[in-house]
Amino acid sequence: MKRSVHLLWLAALMALLTGCANMMADFDPPTATLESFKVLPSEGTTPRFEIKLRIANPNKEGLDIAGIAYSVEILEKELISGVTNDVPYIDGYAEEVVTVEAGLKLFQLVRLLAGLSTETSSNLDYRFTAKIDFNGFMPTQRIEETGTIDLSSQQ
Repeated sequence: MKRSVHLLWLAALMALLTGCANMMADFDPPTATLESFKVLPSEGTTPRFEIKLRIANPNKEGLDIAGIAYSVEILEKELISGVTNDVPYIDGYAEEVVTVEAGLKLFQLVRLLAGLSTETSSNLDYRFTAKIDFNGFMPTQRIEETGTIDLSSQQ
């Protein structure tokens, strides 16, 4: 009797896991793009920034986001990071602008500037990463965007 109860629980668990896996099979991760970036009035010695991210939901189900953590790296040095839990519900096939405040990491900036003095390239590699946590059973999504900023074409 005890063995059959264990087998029944195992079968129910397997069915539940299979159902969850099938639900997530059609889920595409949201995309986050930079909408705007501005310096906030200083409240201390560390500069703060207001960053607006446009979050797009490419799925038919809405996104109930619990929070977003993100960072911006230039030449593998994390210069800016921020978090927010003030994220609106994003309907299916819709997008919303999320405003976050971020701080500049001054020591990393100093390291970057010191490295730039020996850098011969006119290109700066950047990496934007974001971790998006959801309310409910949806797994955490990680977004990464990389690219190059060409300083020779900047005026």
